[in-house]
Amino acid sequence: MQENPALTRGYMPIGAVDLPRWKAVISTVAAVLMAVLFFVSGAWKLVYLNEWSQFMGQFQVPSDLKLPFTILVGIGEMLGACLIIVPRFRRWGSILLGFLLVAFMAYIAFKYNVLAGKDCSCFPLVKRTVGPGFFVGDAIMLGLTVLAGLWAQRPHGLLGALVILGIIAVFAGVSFGINVTHNTGLKAPDSITVDGKPYSLESGDVFLFFFDPECMYCFEAAQRMSKLNWGDTKVIAIPTRVPQFAAGMLHDAGLKAPISSDSKLLRETFKFADPPFGVALHNGRQKATVPNFDPSEPAKTLKQIGFIN
Repeated sequence: MQENPALTRGYMPIGAVDLPRWKAVISTVAAVLMAVLFFVSGAWKLVYLNEWSQFMGQFQVPSDLKLPFTILVGIGEMLGACLIIVPRFRRWGSILLGFLLVAFMAYIAFKYNVLAGKDCSCFPLVKRTVGPGFFVGDAIMLGLTVLAGLWAQRPHGLLGALVILGIIAVFAGVSFGINVTHNTGLKAPDSITVDGKPYSLESGDVFLFFFDPECMYCFEAAQRMSKLNWGDTKVIAIPTRVPQFAAGMLHDAGLKAPISSDSKLLRETFKFADPPFGVALHNGRQKATVPNFDPSEPAKTLKQIGFIN
């Protein structure tokens, strides 16, 4: 059998690692699992930017940062997934995904008292809530990420990794453009049912307030809205669940607004994850959305578009 001259002279090709077969198999399997999980997760965030930026807002991300933060996380997850699947980039991908997992766990731990019990389905088809199980699941993923990179060859080929980053960045830019176009000027249904009667949405300024009557976050948003000077703007409240409690919640919050039972119809046009969520309509078309009701909202957005005095 002919010997490899490179090995005979006492050195190996760049990045090569002579691993026992069982280590190579474990590293590859762990890399494939993490690549599939994070590629789908990152692509999901970039394709549904508006819904995910709202979701980030519910996790206490400041309103001015939630959209760019969603884009950066989506790009980071997709890049890490692409790098970890390629043997010569695997260690870089492992470091990136490991950093994302550690940072996320640290943030959830820091905000645990506020976020405990919240839905945290960051990965498609994986339903999770913030609790002890969240940390167990992320620790397992972190372990797989470490195994993928631990026995990987020394990384090389920075230009190739930068090309992958460029492709993902282009995808994110296209997705951003599509999301902006899709959510500008959307036409609302011509009319909906409000307090049991037909109500036209085709003229004037109307603010649709989607809320969950059992959601404290929604209750606090309604309280802030009750103190605003709405002028000629009409406010319509739309409960997303348990509508029998809607009137009582609005009364306790001090918000005087008629109630519509057409949540399903309206959500087919104005898509969002969880309430509270607001849509400002001018002559039947969307002028702005309020996906995150932090203490400055919806007043900040509504003032900018002239919906409140």
